[in-house]
Amino acid sequence: MPQNSPLFSQLRWKVISFRSYRQSDIGTFVPLFARTNPPVTFQINWDSPETERLMRAACYDCHSHETVWPWYSNIAPISWLVAKDVNEARRAMNLSTGRGEIEAEEMIEQIERGDMPLPIYVIMHPEANLSEAQKQALIAGIQASLGRGQDN
Repeated sequence: MPQNSPLFSQLRWKVISFRSYRQSDIGTFVPLFARTNPPVTFQINWDSPETERLMRAACYDCHSHETVWPWYSNIAPISWLVAKDVNEARRAMNLSTGRGEIEAEEMIEQIERGDMPLPIYVIMHPEANLSEAQKQALIAGIQASLGRGQDN
């Protein structure tokens, strides 16, 4: 195709436009899609380093301001879905601010039912795929740290 043809010009413009759009950060325009890690203003005193390690492996990427944004969170439209899920999770329960309801009972129920961590998260984060023994240790640690059915 000759470079001076109208079809080539249109194609080149579309490629340039796509690259510019892809490189722009939609999070600047739509806060729901923003990938941020605001300051941590709240700390839970976990009963043991093991409980904290399990919480960080299974919960902190979505429910804290200490998210480790994976490589695929930079590629639209996947990045939008990841950012949306993290921002919604932070609104529900944020371990870095104490915002939302940090209820031991609810956390335990989510783990026991297998609802958390989300199955889609575990696929890309095998460290979050806790064994039954790890789940029981995490539940015991949550109970010891937060008390069963009490807010922290």
